[in-house]
Amino acid sequence: MVDPVGEGLDRSLEGAFTRPVPQSAQARMRYLVKQLKGTGAVARLLGVSQRTVERYVKGQLKRPRPDLRDRMEREVRKRWQPKVRERARKKASTTDGLILSTRARFGFTAAPGTTDDARVRDITQALTPQWADRLFTARDQGASEQQLQNIAAEGLAEMYFRDNNRRAHGLGVEFTDIDRVDIGL
Repeated sequence: MVDPVGEGLDRSLEGAFTRPVPQSAQARMRYLVKQLKGTGAVARLLGVSQRTVERYVKGQLKRPRPDLRDRMEREVRKRWQPKVRERARKKASTTDGLILSTRARFGFTAAPGTTDDARVRDITQALTPQWADRLFTARDQGASEQQLQNIAAEGLAEMYFRDNNRRAHGLGVEFTDIDRVDIGL
């Protein structure tokens, strides 16, 4: 996995889509041309010639090579239903929060005499809107994956390990060796 937390945030917002994302190469290319207002901009975005974009729009080309197909899908998903995506983000950041489900290695820094050995845990925890807002804001501001992981670790530390700061005060949590991260709204 390249960016498990960042991709998890994106997937969670995609779950709010009300219509399916275009599937065919022609439909995807038409959508990108409409969004970017021209074939030249799409060609520069995807790293292909303007003529290639025009041929996909007309339906003369139907099966893009795998790397172009992946770029097209990523760019369409990034732009698909921005108002729906924003509503879902706002709802998670103000009222609902989000559900973070992960399998990762957690280690601790705590008072002497406690067990702080890192071990792999499966955790599913609801995070408050404050943590959802911090994650989405950091993502929007271009935070690195490590910064997103640190925010997620802080959220899990507070909500799961310290029980919303009702116990284990001062417990620090390390979030490493991530197998998977699923984020739901």
